[in-house]
Amino acid sequence: MPKKILLVEDELSIREMLKIVLDHSGFDVLEAADYDAGLAQVVEPYPDLILLDWMLPGGSGVQFAKQLKETPQTSTIPIIMLTARGEEEDKIRGLGAGADDYITKPFSPKELVARIKAVLRRVAPTNKEEPIHYEGLTLEPVSHRVFAHDDPLDMGPTEFKLLHFFMTHPERVYSREQLLDNVWGTNVFVEDRTVDVHIRRLRKAIELHGHDRLIQTVRGAGYRFSTK
Repeated sequence: MPKKILLVEDELSIREMLKIVLDHSGFDVLEAADYDAGLAQVVEPYPDLILLDWMLPGGSGVQFAKQLKETPQTSTIPIIMLTARGEEEDKIRGLGAGADDYITKPFSPKELVARIKAVLRRVAPTNKEEPIHYEGLTLEPVSHRVFAHDDPLDMGPTEFKLLHFFMTHPERVYSREQLLDNVWGTNVFVEDRTVDVHIRRLRKAIELHGHDRLIQTVRGAGYRFSTK
């Protein structure tokens, strides 16, 4: 079933162009030209993602995002803000209101589709209940436990999330920024070097049977979870 995208944009030419791009990319597109019309479209079955313009007739995109995030039924719908504002302060305001990503006009259709797919991947349910096994390392998502050859391992919640991400995405290199986005979330502001601290803690937590070797530093690129 195609993902449903709600496009809230007051400029007709931009809205029509974006609808063509999204249609061609296989998305089911809903449209709204102002604040109230946008809110009226956020009903069950809810859209899978909202593309939201910063300035709208009837209210701002920041207010729109904040309203959705403060409502339990709509708080988990991911939002990408579209704006001509590129200043860092504006970006922080948008993310602080609950936006999951932020793209500055003008942007290429390919970039927009890539951003949409990245956000949808990030917010996709990762609650597979089956334990994950990798080289004698077992992670149980439901009980929040980790074992190395049946020996229980102790680690903090961030290390657990980091290990879960690595074990479900092995053999690929991830930059610090990508790890921050995927493990901490896009609207959390922490330093890149925070990743290094938690990588060290995670390595220590899984070193009992030598599994720390699985977390490889790739010079100038980031980290990889690999047996090679």
